[in-house]
Amino acid sequence: MRKFNLLDGLVVPLDRRNVDTDAIIPKQFLKSIKRSGFGPNLFDDWRYLDQGEPGMDNSSRPLNPDFVLNFSRYKGAEVLLTRSNFGCGSSREHAPWALEDYGIRSIIASSYADIFYNNCFKNGILPVILKENEINRLFVETLEIEHYRLKIDLSEQTISLPDGDHLKFEIDTFKKKCLLEGLDDIGQTLKHKNKIRDYETHRQQLKPWLFLS
Repeated sequence: MRKFNLLDGLVVPLDRRNVDTDAIIPKQFLKSIKRSGFGPNLFDDWRYLDQGEPGMDNSSRPLNPDFVLNFSRYKGAEVLLTRSNFGCGSSREHAPWALEDYGIRSIIASSYADIFYNNCFKNGILPVILKENEINRLFVETLEIEHYRLKIDLSEQTISLPDGDHLKFEIDTFKKKCLLEGLDDIGQTLKHKNKIRDYETHRQQLKPWLFLS
């Protein structure tokens, strides 16, 4: 998992509430358990004018000209600005996989579905929670200022705006540490690999019959 510390990213505004995980990555794309390759199908039903299916050549599909991800001014965005209850619906981990594979490193919203929120941290994405009035301000500025960028400092838990103003956000200490170190659940476990190996060796010596094939 990639570490997250400082991000200076272009912002794309998705002005919708209650965006569920089926909208983030539709159900027909859940057949793969690889973490990569989902980016082209992020928000597939909104992003394209036809029905998307696994294995399609997305480069030749008709784009929805009214969907923000297809606006040239937001190409290469790494920060997704959205509204409340983002990531609701089913608990599919493919949703943060698709966002990360597209290039989204951080999401800013006023609230998230719990499982989606936790899954973001396990996949190198920082989900920031701000107050509604702060979200409203960012939407206004993002729409008014082309190529609007934010600097997100996880260590300091601050967001720096283009005008020099700063916003503070709260985050769980353990989740913050995992992102800073780039550790998912497996990475956390592997930090203790020497102790695990010593335990397995000791147990095999103590009860060798358990290891007979």
